[in-house]
Amino acid sequence: MSQPFAIARNAEGELLLLPGMANRHGCVTGATGTGKTVTLQCLAEAFSRLGTPVFLADAKGDLSGLSQAGTASPKMAQRLASLGMAEPAWQACPVTFWDVFGQAGHPLRATVSDIGPLLLASMLELNDTQEGVLNIVFRVADEEGQLLLDLKDLRAMLAHVSERAGELRARYGNVSPASVGAIQRSLLRLESQGAEGFFGEPMLALPDLMRTDAQGRGMVNILAAGRLMESPRLYGAVLLWLLAELYETLPEVGDPERPRLVFFFDEAHLLFNGASPALLEKIEQVVRLIRSKGVGVYFVTQNPLDIPDRVLGQLGNRIQHALRAFTPRDQKAVKTAAQTMRQRDGLDIEAAITELAVGEALVSLLDEKGRPRPTERAWIVPPASRIGPATDAERQSVMAVSGLGAKYDQAIDRESAYEALAARAEQGVQQAQVPAGKAGAGAAQDKSLMTSVNEALFGSVGPRGGRRDGIVQSAAKSAVRSVATSLVRGMLGSLLGRRR
Repeated sequence: MSQPFAIARNAEGELLLLPGMANRHGCVTGATGTGKTVTLQCLAEAFSRLGTPVFLADAKGDLSGLSQAGTASPKMAQRLASLGMAEPAWQACPVTFWDVFGQAGHPLRATVSDIGPLLLASMLELNDTQEGVLNIVFRVADEEGQLLLDLKDLRAMLAHVSERAGELRARYGNVSPASVGAIQRSLLRLESQGAEGFFGEPMLALPDLMRTDAQGRGMVNILAAGRLMESPRLYGAVLLWLLAELYETLPEVGDPERPRLVFFFDEAHLLFNGASPALLEKIEQVVRLIRSKGVGVYFVTQNPLDIPDRVLGQLGNRIQHALRAFTPRDQKAVKTAAQTMRQRDGLDIEAAITELAVGEALVSLLDEKGRPRPTERAWIVPPASRIGPATDAERQSVMAVSGLGAKYDQAIDRESAYEALAARAEQGVQQAQVPAGKAGAGAAQDKSLMTSVNEALFGSVGPRGGRRDGIVQSAAKSAVRSVATSLVRGMLGSLLGRRR
């Protein structure tokens, strides 16, 4: 049985998170600079020590410090002494670095087919009509056995469907050139953001996210998200794709004694902003049902209002850092956060949210029956790993010993829709050229024959300019000579006759 672990402490004791309830999901909220990143780091360490792998996105680079052992700085020692906390046993976590762009970690890739039209439409910011055309492209590719692996495959398939628009209209509906052009422009914009390397092979194998080290500690998978945050739709789609893959791939396990994987979704508002109703429905479905796969999902964001109510209602474990009530929207967020946490006698949650210090939080965790415990005001325990980023040299050292470089660092471009359609087009050109060649040869032969007949009938000019008569000319001359001879003979004969 996995032992509960402390994530916070107050005068009354430690606040424990039960591993058997960790797959009931959770959220960590609070304003910038209030301690959310350190809280996330503490949770990742604790799950790793349990033997549970973790996946998290590192927006600022600070979480790379999980790969290095922490140190007792004077400031840290003073804080621990003032809170009456013992100094942690400083140690690093087993870490694997990933990066969609393949720069600060092993490349994280997915094929176009696996992303699917729904997520891809969100990533490309398509309207309903354009999304419908994209669905047709995927449907035709599936029916014709065309592999959509990377963006050039998708471009080729878009052009192919556009060329066959008249043929496909009766079966699938209209495929307008304007919609195809809009999708192509969106793909170009996505490529300009550097996302082209995300689509392709080798695609991430989920077992590589769920590894443990020789000591049985769960691997902490850190996705470098600093540059990825510049493309919010791509960021949200990448993380949601990973969740969907976990949901569709992992078998049902019910409620295990500890999660099989814990997934931290940092900057969660980037996922929900501008999401279509269909995408929101997909997110809610995944969050609601992935619990039975043994996966815990924790959303990390500044404001509880960033998470839709139907998703927020699925999040059982709550850690609320300070919020600043400077605007009407901030005041509404404070009230919403207070209303979603279980009340405790003697604690004014709404007032406390605006008074919390850095590193302090309101904590409400699930008990052994899955009920939220009364909210406690407490200090988050310090992490054992480094607070702050790892250096580039330290990052490269971790990547060198991960054992995954040979599998993922080199991209693979196998035959897919682009190559198949290009070969088909080339074959069509060759077939079109063969009859034309034959016709040309026949025309040349006919022309040569006519020239020979013409020369035979009407004569020709030799290489030195000499004239050679043809049959017609020879016959004409012969006829002229014959007529001339007859006339001469007649005339002569008449003369001669009369002379006789």
